[in-house]
Amino acid sequence: MRSLALAVAVGFALAGCASMQGAGGSAGADLKTPAGKSVGMATLTPVSGGIRIVIEAKDLPPGAHAVHIHAVGKCDAPDFMTSGGHFNPGNKQHGSMNPQGPHAGDLPNMSVDGIGAGRLETITDRISLDAGPNSVFDADGSAIVIHAASDDFRTDPTGNAGGRIACGVIVKK
Repeated sequence: MRSLALAVAVGFALAGCASMQGAGGSAGADLKTPAGKSVGMATLTPVSGGIRIVIEAKDLPPGAHAVHIHAVGKCDAPDFMTSGGHFNPGNKQHGSMNPQGPHAGDLPNMSVDGIGAGRLETITDRISLDAGPNSVFDADGSAIVIHAASDDFRTDPTGNAGGRIACGVIVKK
């Protein structure tokens, strides 16, 4: 009887974890410079309340850098312009401080320390890894881009974030 109760408890715990992760599973992106050097990884995981995004980066210029999800899953050098504009299925304006925003792909800035290491961890409910209008896995995919400057969270369409210094196509894991 005791082992049956334990089995039931484990089953409920596993079911709870599965429901927190959602049907879409997780995703990731290998972030590379225009020269093709890997400078970090982004991991996207469904959690209660949205998608948890964790970026671990290295060998980047120190300072604050804008991070955005871009509308196209392409990262062609030298400038990553093939990744298109920010992921914006709701046709909003850029920035969390813009009354007509934000884009679904607008994320917080990432701080990079004096030795080039940066970490960003955030949760957003504006994107999905499942099918639907906010899915990063639409017909042309999506990419994560790290920009040269920080985001001002208001100026449309880019937040004055500067050039694109790293890019990674989001893929299912």
